[in-house]
Amino acid sequence: MRRELIINACALEVRVALLEDRVLTEFMVERTAQRGLAGNIYKGRVMRVLPGMQAAFVDIGLEKAGFLHVSDFLDEVGAFGALAREMEEGEVETEPVDTGEAEAEPVMDLVESENGGQAPLGTSEEAAPQGRHRKRRRGPRRSRLPIEQQLRRNQEIIVQVAKEPIGTKGSRLTSFISLPGRHLVYMPTTNHLGMSRRIESAEERNRLRSIVSEVRPPQGGFIIRTACEGVAKREIQQDVTFLTRLWADIVKRAENQPPATLLYADLDLALRAIRDLFSSDVERLWCDHPATHERIAQFVQQYMPRLRSRVSLYEGQEPIFDHFGIEPQIERALERKVWLKSGGYLVFDQAEALTAIDVNTGRFVGKKNQEETVLKTNLEAVDEVANQLRLRNIGGIIIVDFIDMAKESNRKRVSEALSQALRRDKARTSMFKISELGLVQMTRKRTRESLQAMLTEPCPRCEGRAVIKSMPTLASEVLRGIQRDASRRTHGGMLLVKLNPEMARYLYGPGFKGLEELEQRFDVKVVLKSKEGLEPGAFEITQAPAAA
Repeated sequence: MRRELIINACALEVRVALLEDRVLTEFMVERTAQRGLAGNIYKGRVMRVLPGMQAAFVDIGLEKAGFLHVSDFLDEVGAFGALAREMEEGEVETEPVDTGEAEAEPVMDLVESENGGQAPLGTSEEAAPQGRHRKRRRGPRRSRLPIEQQLRRNQEIIVQVAKEPIGTKGSRLTSFISLPGRHLVYMPTTNHLGMSRRIESAEERNRLRSIVSEVRPPQGGFIIRTACEGVAKREIQQDVTFLTRLWADIVKRAENQPPATLLYADLDLALRAIRDLFSSDVERLWCDHPATHERIAQFVQQYMPRLRSRVSLYEGQEPIFDHFGIEPQIERALERKVWLKSGGYLVFDQAEALTAIDVNTGRFVGKKNQEETVLKTNLEAVDEVANQLRLRNIGGIIIVDFIDMAKESNRKRVSEALSQALRRDKARTSMFKISELGLVQMTRKRTRESLQAMLTEPCPRCEGRAVIKSMPTLASEVLRGIQRDASRRTHGGMLLVKLNPEMARYLYGPGFKGLEELEQRFDVKVVLKSKEGLEPGAFEITQAPAAA
């Protein structure tokens, strides 16, 4: 499979596309005026503590307060301030941890994160220490104090944005800090050692675990990322030193800055894409903006020099996304209906609570019998459903309505195929087996807004309903409006009604009988006049003398 990373940068926005055999599988966009927040670290001030929700709202200097649940709060962040100051002053060297403590704490075999298989700052399931966010062998669990016993109003705390604001909701916050390097993720508030499951070699896993255990500082945990495979000890040591000093600097700034202050901002989208998506299995990286290309080249030269030769500046006259055929695929990902090669199609309906995906045979009629036709359509739909979920970044509850299959063996086959296809998705997914009605219930972790939310806004005409009133419905509303006005006026005379040209033609055509009845009932003459710019259901009424 040929994988390419395409970066389109301009003054207004940066767009990143990951292609697999020229098929768009991941797409991200970041507007210059709306930088992403996930991974940013703030010094926050507690605004409200809600015992009934076991949560708190924290002011971090943004328009909306962040939401901090008790399970995401660690009341020991301040305890690391002294250690951080010592590291900043060079008094603590990166040396082996006490082996007794290391043996007492089980080493975790962790699932990959949802962003390119490498843990992004603040959003990684691997980096989240709380048990509900990851899979691990559980040890003794300490009892959790109620949030009202841990936080109080106006208390100052260090928090990190775990999830971007979505819709009307503010940012989801956590005090379990995670700082990603190229090869490791540093978790200063835990003491765990984790490893990416994508590193399959037992020998390599043991080598990396041994190196990190040797060079890690006494305090703090690490996740060994996929990119660490095959890396020399010296590079791992550099990552450890950089990350521990970075945390020391963050804590030092927190001591001197007022509440609601940004302490650390994650990389911009272009460099985040390099950090999280650009690996040895990506054959080529293209960027069309010289200044951004130069920054990328410097970043790659510093952190992954072996891949420097794969970074290229696109200098063609044709827009880069047009050249690689990406623009039509983005448009397709915004459409409600997605066609399959066989002639079948999928219909996506995104609601507030869940997303429904309907599978239909469409133009595909098959060759042998109905059951075979249905099975073939469903199997083809499986791959497209998995690709579209990833591309559209649909999260939350998802219902897939496959075409009904009579045979249990066929339902099992489709269910297993979907489970297999979802393994390519880095976002955490959970699904139930297919029901007798052909329904699959599943969830997909939501970390940022969907592609539709990022690129579109509600239609001002339909107010986001995706439908508008029909012409007969609007015509009846106009006639009722004329009736209300005529009933308040003196009988006789003429009413001049200005309305949309299309509505005027309809009322002088199919709606003329209703217009005539109004004239007879209220003894008025109704004259319609077209006016450009009015919506079909809008109208303006003025009265003129009958002689006019």
